[in-house]
Amino acid sequence: MRHERNPVMFDNLVSRARASIAKRRHYNRLVAEIENLSSRDLADLRADRSEMLYQVHKQIYG
Repeated sequence: MRHERNPVMFDNLVSRARASIAKRRHYNRLVAEIENLSSRDLADLRADRSEMLYQVHKQIYG
């Protein structure tokens, strides 16, 4: 028995994959920016690198 392909299901899968890739790219860009901050930059911002990374992850992935 041959199964029919469901184009809506395929489109949904592709759409979710694209959204996931876009999230990952955004996350990677932000992580790279945070990682490039010097200790001096972080001190000037009164920021903690690990907290910033946590907040970025939380913002993008929930």
